[in-house]
Amino acid sequence: MVNNSIGIFDSGLGGTSIFKEVHQLLPNENISYLADSKNAPYGQKSKEEIIQLSFKNTELLLQKQCKLIIVACNTATTNAIHLLRKKYSVPFIGIEPAIKPATLQTKNNKIGILATKGTLSSQLFSKTFKKFVKKDIQVTEIEGKNLVEAVENDSLDTKAFKSYFFHHIAAFKEQEIDSLVLGCTHYPYLIPLIKEFLPQVNIIDSGFAVAQQTKRVLNQNQLLNLNNTSPHIEFITNAEIKFLSKLLKKHNPDFINFKLKQLDF
Repeated sequence: MVNNSIGIFDSGLGGTSIFKEVHQLLPNENISYLADSKNAPYGQKSKEEIIQLSFKNTELLLQKQCKLIIVACNTATTNAIHLLRKKYSVPFIGIEPAIKPATLQTKNNKIGILATKGTLSSQLFSKTFKKFVKKDIQVTEIEGKNLVEAVENDSLDTKAFKSYFFHHIAAFKEQEIDSLVLGCTHYPYLIPLIKEFLPQVNIIDSGFAVAQQTKRVLNQNQLLNLNNTSPHIEFITNAEIKFLSKLLKKHNPDFINFKLKQLDF
């Protein structure tokens, strides 16, 4: 089992930001990444659709005998991970908006949350929010409309998107937030633009924490791969390969030993 792959799935390319953190922390691990770009974004879908897609992705990764599955999608985590854990015996690692660290790190008690509609409206998000956000903390929530699509279509560098994005998150500047929670794994690719528009804001991303939790769970289950050999890394997409290939080469220029496959699922 230790040589089996870690499985990662997301509603497209955003989870590659999680992959990067996991691979850096666990360089010996084989990894199978599933990009469900055909159905992106999950954040605009009903809870029933999100659950159905999460089960479909899990089944495909289990066919590959993955020893652990990372649900690298905030929307899928908040809506479906409890059901996945009930049905399957394999360990699952989820992604949740980092609300707790934001409340601990803010200096002016003003934080922002950028997330999809599916995450913001989920029960898990509501529960986490009520648990950690006290009355003295002001929260500005913005639903990230059209942001996932921009990452998927590689249009972040266009003037039109930049103008749209700055206008879209203007409330964060108006409310003078000092900490920003990224509630979608696609959003780390927006960090350069966020820093340009909000240079003083502390951006909180859960990627490294997810990698650490993955290592802990593998260790607890005696599943860590300690073999010092080149890992088998594969990326599978049900959309055009060119966008995934370009993103991987652009943001992981030193990481070239991976297989890229297009599959209808």
